[in-house]
Amino acid sequence: MDFSSTALRVLRQVAESGSFTAAASRLGYTQSAVSRQAAALERSAGAELFERRSDGVRLTPAGLTLLRHARSILDSVAAAESELTGSAARTERVRLGMFPSAGAVILPGVLARLATTSPQITVTTREAGTPALLRALRAGTVDIAVLTSRPPHRPADGESPRLHTETVEDTELLVGAPSTGRFAGRTTVHVDELVDAAWIATPSSSAEPMLGVWPGLPGRPRVVHTTRDWLTKLRLVSGGFGVTTVPSRMAPVLPHGVSLLRVEGVPPEIRRVLVTRLPGRPAPPVSAVIRAITSAT
Repeated sequence: MDFSSTALRVLRQVAESGSFTAAASRLGYTQSAVSRQAAALERSAGAELFERRSDGVRLTPAGLTLLRHARSILDSVAAAESELTGSAARTERVRLGMFPSAGAVILPGVLARLATTSPQITVTTREAGTPALLRALRAGTVDIAVLTSRPPHRPADGESPRLHTETVEDTELLVGAPSTGRFAGRTTVHVDELVDAAWIATPSSSAEPMLGVWPGLPGRPRVVHTTRDWLTKLRLVSGGFGVTTVPSRMAPVLPHGVSLLRVEGVPPEIRRVLVTRLPGRPAPPVSAVIRAITSAT
């Protein structure tokens, strides 16, 4: 078998992106070039590595096996480049993926702690939803993923080997409402009062449900604004343009004009914050970042 580092990078990027088109965009290649590299990989491996599906591309069991070795090979190539350029001894890089609101609540404390305890570690971050972070973790383009889950808190994905996951904290889901107007001066709201509310939500996709609307709300919610940006959502709430769901851990960073309300008439909605990595013994810098994450919450 003869695999080039370019072909292995294509394999890794397809695994992360979930499509040849997205992989080509991230790598700066044409889609046809990525398809040719994929076909060459399969010929060299003598096995089908990619499962072409209507919703994208997934790796077959043989593809996942090759991906596991590709991660090690590409990491070794990167380490060799660092040594040859003389940068290996200066810093230890850890790539951290986070769900959208983690950057506001968790990241500053993590970086502050590492600056004191492990100044040689450089953390780079990226923000994405759970499916994208899991693909990146499996592909080896992030070392750690900070995720959220809802009951019954099943394993993050169904692939093998199972990812190593630790619970960071449980946080209650609340409703963020304008401090003036209909819910002014209140700390609770009954679920029936939310049925006709104007909601500010994150756009949904086939992989992720809509976020920002109270789960299980009777009927079809009236969504008036959609945005992926947390600050935009909260500023719209503070301006009186709607309500949205907010994890209680975000209370310290809410803008002026936003009040948090506990929802009555239904059981509490609990979200779990998880830190996830590939199985096996982690590198010391990865362990140090995980310790910082669990200590900062």
